[in-house]
Amino acid sequence: MPETSDHQQPHATVHGGRGALHRGMAAAVWPRLSRRAGFWVVAFAFLAVSALSTAPSSLYGLYEHRLHLASITLTIVYAVYALGIVTSLVLVGHLSDWYGRRPVLLPALGTGVLATVVFLVWRSLAGLLVARVLTGLALGAALATATAFITDLDGVPGEADTRRAGIVATSANIGGLALGPLIAGLVARYVGDPLTTPFVVLLVALVAGTALVALSPEGHPAIQPRPKYHPQRLAAPPNARRQFAAAATGVLTAFSVGGLFAGLAGTYLARSLHHPSPALTGLAIFLTFGAGVLVQTTTTHWPAHRLVAAGIAPLICGLALLVVSAWTSPPSLALFLTSAFVAGAGVGAITRGSLTVAISASDPDARAGTLVAFFTAGYIGVSLPVVGLGLALQDLSPRVTLLLFGLIVGLVILAAAPVLVRPADRAPRQAESSHAALANVCRCLGAVDDADGDLPRSRQPARISLLPARPGFRMNSAQAGSSHDKKAANERGSHA
Repeated sequence: MPETSDHQQPHATVHGGRGALHRGMAAAVWPRLSRRAGFWVVAFAFLAVSALSTAPSSLYGLYEHRLHLASITLTIVYAVYALGIVTSLVLVGHLSDWYGRRPVLLPALGTGVLATVVFLVWRSLAGLLVARVLTGLALGAALATATAFITDLDGVPGEADTRRAGIVATSANIGGLALGPLIAGLVARYVGDPLTTPFVVLLVALVAGTALVALSPEGHPAIQPRPKYHPQRLAAPPNARRQFAAAATGVLTAFSVGGLFAGLAGTYLARSLHHPSPALTGLAIFLTFGAGVLVQTTTTHWPAHRLVAAGIAPLICGLALLVVSAWTSPPSLALFLTSAFVAGAGVGAITRGSLTVAISASDPDARAGTLVAFFTAGYIGVSLPVVGLGLALQDLSPRVTLLLFGLIVGLVILAAAPVLVRPADRAPRQAESSHAALANVCRCLGAVDDADGDLPRSRQPARISLLPARPGFRMNSAQAGSSHDKKAANERGSHA
């Protein structure tokens, strides 16, 4: 049954009869979807905006031919969207805790719609750069907000978040990254107007998702009074810098491998393997991210050290297969596609394991800054190494370039491995319990387990926050842990 009003909470009431009247009239004209329907609607919208971020990767060969662009220029076009993601994460990624999920997610989806329109109407290098930056801004704002929204709408209000929310958020985000280039490549290959029709399909999906999200119930109403705005600050945990440095190194190398396939697969297939088909490029990228989805949704109970240890072997083996595919004569398409899948499995495992280490090493009240710093390192891996590879290809052969890349990435991840694969000696269970819902937010970029059933069942609605605890707005883990002791002490004093 449609809901006629959002889930109300005392701190989120709208003051003033006129505002309440307008909200009531809007609810009467546009009835809200049920929480169950809203859950899947937000997941679909999240999948659509994620698909937009990687869909152009299978079309870069067509842009190169029609706009007469150099390969290094297209590499920069791919990588520039990471700047938009990091900017959006820092500036608006935490605002849904203040203004509500829907008021932040709708502008993010609108930005994705605008990016799609730019792809359709502005066919030039400047248009590609603008569209890619807008895509990054849209995805960066949607990453935390959509996953938090999905978790808010899952289950029954008043109970803790469920594992299903994390799995659905992971599948929507990384599944979108996998499906975007595959769908765009297939549409470009088998339907007319290859630089228009794929974006029309994405535009329809984004507009539909935006309209349905507007009808979804609010999962986290706005708080009153709202704190003064400030960007989210980056921060490394002062007492666990070694663990954080290893985790940041892990995600940087994992994201760089994913960026290699997403940014340069089309160039490699067209020039070295003589297969310029956008559908084949989309398939290669789909295998990379699809393997990550498979790993992250089937290892939710694995601890961090086991995940990283299991991910190092396929990552290195995938890179080795990639190098071998280039050095065989003639270069092997089968080995290249196999390397994409095997390396993608390693990327998924190392990303989620590194994220778990970063969360465990951080203090609860400074966790948001730690996570933003962690993902900043990841998106540096998406952009700078791929641009470096594009520059190297100007002077070196693809064989030598891939060999150097494989050696560097393999050595870097092996250098970080001793810290990442070591079982935690002092896991801060209390911090992990109080911020288990926050871990679900991070799952949208690479997944982290949510403490496997050790979580206390809160009587308050489960919330996801990218903000440190603030007096008057949120009880932090230490306060929550000591509230029972204070109550017991008061009782003993009254008896005395």
